[in-house]
Amino acid sequence: MFQDRQDAGRKLGELLKHKLKNDDHIILGLPRGGVVVAEEVAKTLHAPLDLLCPRKLGAPLNPELAIGAVGPSGTLFLFKDLIERLHVSQDYLSKKQSEETQEAKRRMIVFRPHKSPLSLKGKTAVIVDDGLATGATMRVAILEARQSHARKVVMAIPVAPRDTFEELKHLADESYCLEIPQDFWAVGQFYSDFEQVSDEEVLNIMKRPVC
Repeated sequence: MFQDRQDAGRKLGELLKHKLKNDDHIILGLPRGGVVVAEEVAKTLHAPLDLLCPRKLGAPLNPELAIGAVGPSGTLFLFKDLIERLHVSQDYLSKKQSEETQEAKRRMIVFRPHKSPLSLKGKTAVIVDDGLATGATMRVAILEARQSHARKVVMAIPVAPRDTFEELKHLADESYCLEIPQDFWAVGQFYSDFEQVSDEEVLNIMKRPVC
């Protein structure tokens, strides 16, 4: 469906160019993969690029399974039914929340050395990722953008399962997705090249001018 994240970003940028009418956008990528997509969106819209760093809370014994997410300011979202089914303890949740909040704060500093976050006050925050799975980190990113007093919050992704997109689209003021496939197993299945993005690549993107 997409050659790579750059291809997805260019296609997403073309869609948004025709959908977003005002010119006060700030494009916010979610590290790591979402920043690659967001750079292409920012180029197409001639908009400034920044990032948000929500962190997934992994389940005990299965860290890839999201039981929630947290942002650098402490914004928290939990899949409460899943936590109850897995019998996740409060001690585990508190420990993971603390660890991942600190990691989110660290990434906000590491990925933009010598740069302050762009102010979202009165702006349109366009939050970009390379796709949605559970949507936990996107939920937190939307909440973080609202807490930063963005005038409008837009969710923009290349691909997502229908149920997740339908759940999340109402949290943002506008939501756009290029592809909502019938059979969805993982974001990577819709990319020919879905290599893991390194911290160094994100850092290099954040150093480059885009507009």
